[in-house]
Amino acid sequence: MEPISLTLLTDDESDKVKIIDALTKLSLDTRHTWQVYSQADADLRAETQFKPYPNLSRFRMGHPCWRKITDPLLFAEAGSEIIVLDPDLYFPNFFKFEPTPVTGIYLMWQPPSCLLPHETVMRAYNSGIPLAHHVDIGVAQLRNNLDMAWLDQLIKTLGGADIPRVMHVEAIVWAALAMKVGGGYYDPSHWYCWQYRQWKRLLLKLGVSGTRMLAMENIKSVKCFHASGIAKWWVKSACERNLFPAPKEVSNALSIRSFIDMPLAIYEHDQRIKNLARKLGYYAIMKK
Repeated sequence: MEPISLTLLTDDESDKVKIIDALTKLSLDTRHTWQVYSQADADLRAETQFKPYPNLSRFRMGHPCWRKITDPLLFAEAGSEIIVLDPDLYFPNFFKFEPTPVTGIYLMWQPPSCLLPHETVMRAYNSGIPLAHHVDIGVAQLRNNLDMAWLDQLIKTLGGADIPRVMHVEAIVWAALAMKVGGGYYDPSHWYCWQYRQWKRLLLKLGVSGTRMLAMENIKSVKCFHASGIAKWWVKSACERNLFPAPKEVSNALSIRSFIDMPLAIYEHDQRIKNLARKLGYYAIMKK
């Protein structure tokens, strides 16, 4: 519905070659352009562009997921729009993106929260860094005009080289950035994140297939479906079995919802509930 310049960031050179080979075999609309870069390509740019920001330079080498924060900034012109997309997204309909804000950032909304590890979250709170609640890391829409010095200092405050190599640290950074620059959540009726609710865990225990469970999701009017966690492995099968509704056009843009602050008291309350569930053996049972 609108021209797209797609930049795919992958890991090693062999992945880059495979992706280029796959894309060249597709019959794509000539309005669209695409590029594929490996981590080595990004490393070369980072040597120059991130030279003033040693904490960011070190951070992007910590965990592959963290590069979703840093590396798109290496390939976008100053002030240009960036839409960061996770690999486990499914787009069931033809749609238009929401207009990119001049300042601020749009993120997907996900209950309840994926802020961890605990020690890194507490570093943020103890340093007076506010965090947004319900932040999902599937999509981020912004312009390349971030305060890089602030972002570099944020990484240092969160622990710098000592930050645990856990993918969810990415959510902490997005949550802090959201409260710093503003913006808001996409409307979840258009930008929907799969939620691993307790009843879904029970259905899996009872033998219901993940593919069938995924087909139960109401995505007929969704622009983007984030098949997060275990759900990512079911999307291909659901598509092959035609379990999703036929695609249609979704061209309207719904209102952006303001970010919700997550005070320390709310975070600690959630942690107490999780700790109680852990002591009662809930997580051990559900993992069996």
